[in-house]
Amino acid sequence: MKVYHSSYTRIERPDIFHSRDYLDFGKGFYLTHLREQAERYGMRFTRRGQESWLNIYDFDFSDNDWKILRFDNYDKLWLEFVSKCRNGLDDSDYDMVIGGVANDKVIRTLDRYFNGEINEEVALGLLIFEKPNIQYCIRSQDMLERCVKHTESLKL
Repeated sequence: MKVYHSSYTRIERPDIFHSRDYLDFGKGFYLTHLREQAERYGMRFTRRGQESWLNIYDFDFSDNDWKILRFDNYDKLWLEFVSKCRNGLDDSDYDMVIGGVANDKVIRTLDRYFNGEINEEVALGLLIFEKPNIQYCIRSQDMLERCVKHTESLKL
């Protein structure tokens, strides 16, 4: 499968060590199979006056027995997991987490939930109408090295 990662630089040898803490699915290398989503995300670098790169990879994880967590919806389990990760409380050992991106609309709901403005029931009621844009968070350096192969980087 072809996947994308936007950055301010070319990334030919991705690693999980340069990832920020407290992201949606924790520390890891984030990818999407949605090119448009990656290009939109990359434009944030351009708006800051930086270069913007679309890094393209082949991703094949079908031949191995990896520990994977998958969320198909913005549901209670997704909300609880993202909450743990964003608060630095996740201690799971998944090689990869697959699930919805906290895009602008979703992030506003999450912020209101995390700030205590709305409770879990209201947050889930708002999130149920959102269709997830899938992201892949590879949290294992071994999986990243064995399953992700750089093909090209394009300047946006």
